[in-house]
Order: sequence, then C-alpha cells, then structure tokens
Amino acid sequence: MRLTDRIAIVTGSDSGMGKAIAEECAREGADIVVTYHSDEEGAEETRKRVEAAGRRALVQQLDVKDESNVVSLFEAVQRELGLPDILVNNAGIGGGGASVAEMTTEDFDRVVKTDLYGPFFCCREFIKIRKEKRGGKIINITSVHEAIPSPRSAAYGAAKGGLLTFTRSLALELAPLQINVNAIAPGLIRTPMTAQRTEDPEKMREELPNIPWHRPGEPWEIAKLALYLASDDSDYVTGQSFTIDGGLEMNWGQGA
Repeated sequence: MRLTDRIAIVTGSDSGMGKAIAEECAREGADIVVTYHSDEEGAEETRKRVEAAGRRALVQQLDVKDESNVVSLFEAVQRELGLPDILVNNAGIGGGGASVAEMTTEDFDRVVKTDLYGPFFCCREFIKIRKEKRGGKIINITSVHEAIPSPRSAAYGAAKGGLLTFTRSLALELAPLQINVNAIAPGLIRTPMTAQRTEDPEKMREELPNIPWHRPGEPWEIAKLALYLASDDSDYVTGQSFTIDGGLEMNWGQGA
C-alpha cells in the first residue's frame, strides 16, 4: 500500500471530494483526520468508511476561518494520532450570485477567509510541526476558476486564484524541507455543492456542451489524483496545479 501508517488530514471530508479522498487514502494505509463544518452525520459516515478499510479515524468539527480552531485541530491530531504526514486543504464554499457592485464586504470576507485564509491557517500549523522531521505532502484543492474568470463569482475567483499562487510560493519555501506542495483544480464535479446543477437536466443540457467529455467528474476521480500527490510517487513534483475537468479549460475561448 502506498500510504502505510501515514496520517492524513483531509479538511471538509464529510462529503464530496473530501470524503472520496479520505476513503482512498485509508484504503492505501493511512489513518485519517476527518473534519466537518456542520454535517456531523456525513463525517461519521466517512469515519465508518475509513475504519472499514482497517485504519484509524479522528473526527473533528472545524471552521477553517477560525485560527484558534485550526490550532486546536492540530493539537488534537498530535495528541490522538501522532504527527501528520499529509494535509489536504479541501474545505471550501462557493460564492456565486452577486456582482461586485452588489457584493457585501461580509460575503466577500466569508468566501476569501474560507477558501484562502483557511488553507493558509492549516498550512502554517502543518509546517510548524513538520519542520524538525522534514518531509510531508500538502495538497490544496483549488478550481478551474484559479484561471478561468466567471461573472458574479469574483470572490471565489479571487480566493482560488490566490490559492494557486500561494501553492507555488509555498512550494519554493518548503523545498529545502522536502515538503511537496501541489494543487488540484477540479472542473464540474458531482458533489453536494454542485447538486443543484448536476441533478437538473435542463442545467446539464446548457452546461455539458462546454465540457468536451460531456459529463461531470466524479469525486473518486479527484481522489485518485490526490492519492498520487500524497504518495512517494510524486516526490519530484512540487509547485504544480493539476487540472481535472473533462477538457473544460481546454475549451475556453472556443468560438471566438
């Protein structure tokens, strides 16, 4: 197994991509820290899947916007499981619907603090406790919107674009410590966050022509890529963002 006896923190692993990543890493031998914001039932389901794979699971409620909450999470992980080897910053929220002129400061802050500050807080704690031992893997879940602009989603684009550059800068900082830092940029993936689109036939008729593969992605497809980036197979890979979107980004600008 590729992650035998390693400890992986997967934020937002109560559903969707986070749940799939947690389960995949557990199947490959890792103990998993499952975090959730409000869906405790979903987190408990992830715990069951991790334990069914024969691995330990620690479930913790987490608001990634809250610095002290993040510090408490890392203290609990060390106390209950040990020194974490892998950090997957998956927790995030969408932010579509309002134009910049209509957007409140509170709404902008909520998106940026969750989707950009949250990974920063988690990375900072991870680095602090990994410095002496060296080595480790950080995976930041961004989005195709790290590069592709979308109207009425400026806060989300700002956060994900910022997270891409943060990933690259951090990769350079941490190379001397042999800590790999990479990103995964999903397109449209079938998750609870996208259910209003992926489960609506009319919306799919509108959107699927933009995706050359003509379907949404599945969480397990993201999880397989995350497993590679969490394993020793990716030791010479750092500062990269891996787009997984069925060709959506390649289709950007067609018809111009």
